[in-house]
Amino acid sequence: MKKLFLTLSAFTLAALCYTVSAQEVDAEAATEAAVEAAAAAAEPEKEMKTGWSLGVLPTATFSADNGFQAGAFGDVYYYGDGKTYPDPLHKISWEASYFTKSHRMRLYLAYDSKYLIPGMRVNASVTYMNDPLYSFWGFNGPASFDSGVPASFTSVDYALWGNRNLIYNSNNVNYYGMSRQMLRVLANVQGRITDNLNWAAGVNFWNWTLGDMRDPAVDANKDGTKTNYDHNLTLFKKYQELGAIKAGEAAGGMSLELNAGFVFDTRDIEAAPNRGIWAEAYLNGAPYSGNPATGLYSPYLKACVYFRHYIDIPIHLPAGDPVFAYRLAWQQTILGETPIYMIQNNPLLVQRNMISEGFGSSNTIRGLRENRVLAEGLAWANTELRIKIVNFKLFNQYFYLATNPFFDAGIITKPYRADVLNKVIDDPALLTINGYSGGSTIYNPDKIKELIYSAGLGLKLAMNQNFIISAELAKCFTPGLDAGLWIGIGINYQF
Repeated sequence: MKKLFLTLSAFTLAALCYTVSAQEVDAEAATEAAVEAAAAAAEPEKEMKTGWSLGVLPTATFSADNGFQAGAFGDVYYYGDGKTYPDPLHKISWEASYFTKSHRMRLYLAYDSKYLIPGMRVNASVTYMNDPLYSFWGFNGPASFDSGVPASFTSVDYALWGNRNLIYNSNNVNYYGMSRQMLRVLANVQGRITDNLNWAAGVNFWNWTLGDMRDPAVDANKDGTKTNYDHNLTLFKKYQELGAIKAGEAAGGMSLELNAGFVFDTRDIEAAPNRGIWAEAYLNGAPYSGNPATGLYSPYLKACVYFRHYIDIPIHLPAGDPVFAYRLAWQQTILGETPIYMIQNNPLLVQRNMISEGFGSSNTIRGLRENRVLAEGLAWANTELRIKIVNFKLFNQYFYLATNPFFDAGIITKPYRADVLNKVIDDPALLTINGYSGGSTIYNPDKIKELIYSAGLGLKLAMNQNFIISAELAKCFTPGLDAGLWIGIGINYQF
């Protein structure tokens, strides 16, 4: 009995010791959990988005080339469970707009995803654009300058949009006027080689219709018998007379482009990187490019190199560190000759904006008129300082406001059809426009190599680090290319 009592006492003491020990452990665990919870509560809220996010805005913008824009544009993002944020699983971009001054109409639908096909990135889009009052400024930028308007045309004001107030023999003249329509369908794919290196390939189909200016305000009369504009007194027609625009391509044509190359990407965020490099090198060529109606075909091959670098500046402002960003770019035709309807194209593997055109306007050198510099080879640089002013949360969305002072510069590396245009220098009689006395030089080859440069300031409003509204002001300092105070309003950083 005594042994049984001692045994039960030992078990009771052991159980009591275990209970006390367990309670101490539970208390310590509870204390640790409380400390962790307090620390988590003290940490700032982690920015994260899940599911669908939609950004829609009216296209109430203005530009020197096209006037006021009416319509709507936006991006649709799908983040899933948020693990990939701020990169979306799927992105759909769209625009439907109309410009009041140039009467341009744009329709655009695009899709972009790095997750649709495992290990690959898919980018596809469809674009339609109608330009009844498109401006053609000539070839080779500084060599084709505004004083080419014949002196016999009165009421000249080079700064006015389209120079539509020119008069000759009581006829209204839009000296730089022409028209164009475009349908583009593209699809590009990237696949992984290493962590930061991808291969890339794609196909682009273009269909262009070119012609004389179509002004619905004065040219599209109900009876179809009268026009108030003399379509023969235009630079577009003069270039056809000189042979700089070939007869078989003056009405437009089709082009089937193929591209292939490599992409190196170490950016931390795609839409507005804080650090990293984004570089591309690829070939872009058209084995088929021409007009079946005229039988004129013009295959070509371009080399394209882009290097973009984003450098975090550790100043640690409340809204975030400033970022110094720059882009070095070069594209040039290395085989064949680009037809007139494709010369303004700026080939890209990943489309960031609806239009990837030109040397000038928002895609390359800001402060110039749209597609002001047309050449077979171009090199340019963009530099800007991106400074976040403030960030805030509104309607369960994350926003920040930023500014970006910038400097752009570029130069022509290969002129376009300079041999034909040099005839203007050799034969002064060619300065006449369809028999009318010119009196001004429309082309000066000595200016081809002039440096083109501009500077300006931008303002950005970003939602969820992806949907970025952009407004920029710029001034070009190259004589003959100045577009006054250039205004560009749209979406995304330029690069």
